[in-house]
Amino acid sequence: MKYLSTTIVSVLLVFMLVSFNSDKEYYNELFRPQYHFTPERNWHNDPNGLVYYDGEYHMFYQYNPKGNEWGFMHWGHAISTDLIHWEHLPIALYPDNNSEDKEFCTAFSGSAIVDEQNLLGKQSGDVKTLVAFYTSKGCGQRIAFSTDKGRTWGKYAENPIIPFDEMDDARDPKVFWHEESNKWVMVLYRKTSNDDKTKGVSIYTSENLTEWKWKSHVPGFYECPDLVKLKVTNRPGESKWILFDGDGSYLIGDFNGEHFTPESAKIKSDFGSNYYATQTWSNIPADDGRTLQIAWMRGGEFPGMPFNGQMSFPCEISLTKFSFGYKLVRKPVKEIELLHGKHQKWENKVVIPGINENKTKSVKGDCLHIIAEFDLKTSDNFGFILRNSKKIPGTEISYNVKRGVLTVLSSTVPVVPVDNKISLEILLDRSSIEIFVNGGQTVISNCFTPTKGADDVVLYSNGGELGIDKLDVFEMKSIWAEKK
Repeated sequence: MKYLSTTIVSVLLVFMLVSFNSDKEYYNELFRPQYHFTPERNWHNDPNGLVYYDGEYHMFYQYNPKGNEWGFMHWGHAISTDLIHWEHLPIALYPDNNSEDKEFCTAFSGSAIVDEQNLLGKQSGDVKTLVAFYTSKGCGQRIAFSTDKGRTWGKYAENPIIPFDEMDDARDPKVFWHEESNKWVMVLYRKTSNDDKTKGVSIYTSENLTEWKWKSHVPGFYECPDLVKLKVTNRPGESKWILFDGDGSYLIGDFNGEHFTPESAKIKSDFGSNYYATQTWSNIPADDGRTLQIAWMRGGEFPGMPFNGQMSFPCEISLTKFSFGYKLVRKPVKEIELLHGKHQKWENKVVIPGINENKTKSVKGDCLHIIAEFDLKTSDNFGFILRNSKKIPGTEISYNVKRGVLTVLSSTVPVVPVDNKISLEILLDRSSIEIFVNGGQTVISNCFTPTKGADDVVLYSNGGELGIDKLDVFEMKSIWAEKK
């Protein structure tokens, strides 16, 4: 009896220790982002079905519940009330036809809308129906719906709404309401022939969400299209349409409900190595008025982690007319301030060359929000070294004044000073660096795997003086800190 009691106590102690360690390590692993979205475990990629309804931002995403590699695609699901803190919900969409195949009939990417007019006839009571449009790999474009605010999902009985065509490779439907033509519009990646040169975006319209008519095609695009209307921030009464490619690059133009007419060449929106499958949220309230975008940080590496993949930080996008033409501007959403912790600031300071001139020597951390405006003065080059240590050099963000280029990791980008000044907004997380230059005119999104324990920040200038007009550094709180 004594032996049995001792055994039971030992088992309980082991269980308690395992539970304690589990709680301690929950969302706190070495390369686990602390304020960028990741699933608890397993592979994820493209954001899907971004929609706002009744106080909740829904984010679905490509998810493999079977492991850390791509395949067996389902729609994972999370919700947020502030775009920052996310609550995991059960898997929303499963493969069709009870498929157990790695690809066939699995739930590929798509979008979601609110069925305000109850066109599907599924609404019960005051809760509107959420409708998801997705590609069932090899099985056509399909619809799923929810009548309980996205908690459970059913499949439309008459699927597919656009049949599978072996030739066209169609996928990734983005659906939105076009006010001017009073119709629903779908932009869909596909080919119009066996010739890969026809890869692009086809435009369809519908009056009832289930019957779709092809209207036109824009070649030169690949995967995950999006089409949004943006007001020009500094030209009252003027708007333009933006057609996005899978890598976030875009055309500026006009859209009449059936045809997109480009007015620009394709413009690159992100100069990093890890930015893909951009999508915007639908149904954002008019009193908010923002266009909100997020992407998958494709190609990131997370050695030894239980998950594989992370999202970029949610951003607001806008369109501005500059002296050189129209350009998309992207900035982190204002809600980022909810995560600000310890704050250090510098104003009207001068950095001179020298090893002991590091103004930021008091800053340490693996999760930081840095907002800076620099006067180039006589500096030849300047920058930050993040996640630095005395033994191992950190990751450098360097601006070469003479060449006019900003370099970080494998990315080198032309940056033109404004009145001899450069502004940088840097989001440093445990496995990523996002840099917004000159108010978001240029953005660089990269993943990296820094050294454990390297938490120093170095600010330097070479060849001459650098002016710090303003520098704010915030330590960032974890979005998962309250999870038990």
